[in-house]
Amino acid sequence: MIKFLHTRIRVAKPDDSIAFYQKLGFTLGEQKTSPEGNQLAFMHLPDSEHFLELTYSPDFKVEFPEDLMHTCVGVADVIAYCDKLESDGIEIWPGNWREKFADEANRKMAFVTDPDGYEVEILSL
Repeated sequence: MIKFLHTRIRVAKPDDSIAFYQKLGFTLGEQKTSPEGNQLAFMHLPDSEHFLELTYSPDFKVEFPEDLMHTCVGVADVIAYCDKLESDGIEIWPGNWREKFADEANRKMAFVTDPDGYEVEILSL
């Protein structure tokens, strides 16, 4: 048996990234420094074995081509979730997501962008 356990992303400002992912519903688990000197923060979602490892390396500049990678979360009520994120000051895109969601033929899918430019896809469960 094999399981997918976690994803690591590099971040430029750990505190900003932690705060952003907490607004998405993640909780901060363990924080530690790796033997190589990287600052690690482990972000967890309820009822999920998979976690997100935020890694800050002082000598690493966070850069990547647009749309290189993204993470994805699934929520029971995508409209209520996006409304909450907007009320917390997070921009949802596409900008016309409410109009898109009103048409039942369209899949309820939206995106947000974290402080380092990583996209987070939001889907209905």
